[in-house]
Amino acid sequence: MFRKLRQQSTYHLMLLPSIILVFIFSYIPFYGLIIAFQKYNPGLGFNSPWVGWDNFAHVFSQPNFVRTIWNTLYMSAFKIIGGIVVPVIFALLLNEVAHNAIKRTFQTLVYIPNFLSWVIMAGIMLDILSSDGIVNTFLGVLGMEPISFLGEPSLFPWTMILSDIWKGFGFGTVVYLAALTSIDPGIYEAAVIDGAKRWKQTIYITLPLLMPTIVLMTVLSLGNVLNAGFDQIYNLYSPVVYQTGDIIDTYVYRLGIQQAQYSIGTAIGLFKSVISSVLVALSYFLAYKVAGYRIF
Repeated sequence: MFRKLRQQSTYHLMLLPSIILVFIFSYIPFYGLIIAFQKYNPGLGFNSPWVGWDNFAHVFSQPNFVRTIWNTLYMSAFKIIGGIVVPVIFALLLNEVAHNAIKRTFQTLVYIPNFLSWVIMAGIMLDILSSDGIVNTFLGVLGMEPISFLGEPSLFPWTMILSDIWKGFGFGTVVYLAALTSIDPGIYEAAVIDGAKRWKQTIYITLPLLMPTIVLMTVLSLGNVLNAGFDQIYNLYSPVVYQTGDIIDTYVYRLGIQQAQYSIGTAIGLFKSVISSVLVALSYFLAYKVAGYRIF
């Protein structure tokens, strides 16, 4: 064991700076979680009065908090589903394109939004979806009434879901295209000899062999069930759509930062972190039981 460590000492030294940064910024701040159990006063610091579980009881009694949990789960679920289904379908379609130049062009075009931050994307979406944006201008030409995509509570969640899928499905497409290239062409040749058409090949060969990658991407997504995209929603929502667009992260931001309710904000953040950890562990367990896939 010590001999192996000595042989790999160079690699461990390369990891050391990252380990130190993770320890400083991810583990040392754990001590601040005691704020969730205090009536925190910045003047007293961590010597603030201890209130135990009172902050959690207060949070769970708030109707707004229950609503934000529902909004978070609702948007996250559809983002995860769309973020799996759309890239798989697009990758399968793109894989059928015989001309490499056309395939690479479409692959690059759908991948570009993934590199843009939500600050930039929010500006683009405002230009497209605002009352005088491209979409509503076109609707006006057709004689239709403008649609408030970002100001109508019933439409705002779906605007967030579809825009998130649009931004991120390029990355998933690249992953699934890479997985498709690893499939042995001989399997398709054997299927053709047996008389299988393209649809049958997709159902009985491509999708089953693609399933481990789909399971992996799903597992990685489940850890973000309670995130729902703070950057996206914070840059696009407004008080008008709080009822349907407010998620846990934006709720914590308003309470903890804007309203200086540090104890309440920390309590909500701790609750979210614990649930997310359980979901990640559960997703790994299900991936192994259902698909026989293990990450570690």
